[in-house]
Amino acid sequence: MTEARGPAGLNGTTHTRHAPGVPCWVSLMVHAMDTTQEFYGELFGWQFEPGPQQLPRQLGPSARALLDGHEVAGIGQMPPDQHLSIAWTPYFASNDVNQTAESVRHCGGTVGVGPLDAGDAGRLAIGLDPTGAVFGIWQAAAHLGTGIIGVHGTPAWIELVTRDTESVVKFYQGVFGHELEPVVSADFDYVTLQSGGRAVAGIHGVGHGLPRDRGPHWLTYFEVTDVDAATAQVTELGGHILRAAHDSTYGRVATVADPEGAVFSVIHTDR
Repeated sequence: MTEARGPAGLNGTTHTRHAPGVPCWVSLMVHAMDTTQEFYGELFGWQFEPGPQQLPRQLGPSARALLDGHEVAGIGQMPPDQHLSIAWTPYFASNDVNQTAESVRHCGGTVGVGPLDAGDAGRLAIGLDPTGAVFGIWQAAAHLGTGIIGVHGTPAWIELVTRDTESVVKFYQGVFGHELEPVVSADFDYVTLQSGGRAVAGIHGVGHGLPRDRGPHWLTYFEVTDVDAATAQVTELGGHILRAAHDSTYGRVATVADPEGAVFSVIHTDR
């Protein structure tokens, strides 16, 4: 997802400021913060510290998940007057969130929240692409984003699950300047988004296979050391399995949901 800058204490790689258009953070808004932290703490070994204290009302209280002192993800409290989907949201880096938000509108998307300041951490906006998939935009200040990848419990990949790639690839290309690399296949509709010649995200067109209750959405993959053990633990902790562990081109993978229904995938990548 990001450019490596040096070794980390967990044999992963650590990072500094993310280049514009590169996924830099993932966050989750939930109703039960304590229960959610217990779930992910047990599953991924995350520890938590309070997030920015001076947040706008739309965001509510938050916590940052840490691995060996490195920030990996955010969890926020859903305001009681909002009834949004419980889902992991990826953020793309930007040098100017106001300008990027304007590009979202110009390219046919919608800005649902912001742009606004998140204390001294940075500046953000929440957007929807033309198909309705939700994503974030992050302009870093004190908070640079995900600080470690490549080890158990860290974001490994993000993928837009949508009806077809053609309807949305130009949007992300126009907003974030991504280059496109289609997968040449008669029965597999997939495009890789690239930044600086490196794959940073995928768009998977599934046609009528798109879940009716979710619509187009971004799916976050987390690295784990053992996919089968992780899926078993998900059920033990009150979550459930949506697609059982199976082998893929990039490693063993499964799709699961946490106790509040937030869907994500776990993967052990072949490196």
